[in-house]
Amino acid sequence: MVKIALKIRANLENIQELRPCGADFRWCLKFTCSNCGEKSDKWNYISLSDEITADHGRDVINFSCKCKLCSRVNTMTIMGDSLGFYDVDDQGKLKKIVIFDCRGLEPSDFSPREGWIAKAIDDGKEFRDVDLSEGEWADYCDKIKQPVGIYDIEHNFERIK
Repeated sequence: MVKIALKIRANLENIQELRPCGADFRWCLKFTCSNCGEKSDKWNYISLSDEITADHGRDVINFSCKCKLCSRVNTMTIMGDSLGFYDVDDQGKLKKIVIFDCRGLEPSDFSPREGWIAKAIDDGKEFRDVDLSEGEWADYCDKIKQPVGIYDIEHNFERIK
């Protein structure tokens, strides 16, 4: 069992907080098999709301796949209590927003896609289903009468001990 944190960094324009929409948020990842090193060429979705009973019947997991090369069945679970957020005070820093419990695989890439919630500064509007597929997002907040945006999104993965 390996725990891996996904960390992000972004430039926020008039945005106080950026966070995934909760249990229904779909994390879009590519994986590497820990057994043989095979890398997935397709994006895979993993969500806290997708619950699969493990083969032995005791654990609930959020994702399962069979490696194309070595045929090993690998699983991943989202640590539900690890869901975090990125806020204006975090700008310029990588911050953990989720931890994955990985068994037999490790995430190798992340695509932010859609389903984010962005809250404007000064009690401004909450923008739902923000799409970061293009690596940035911009809009206008009528409540604070300012443009808002999220730019230069970066990520990395870090093993947690």
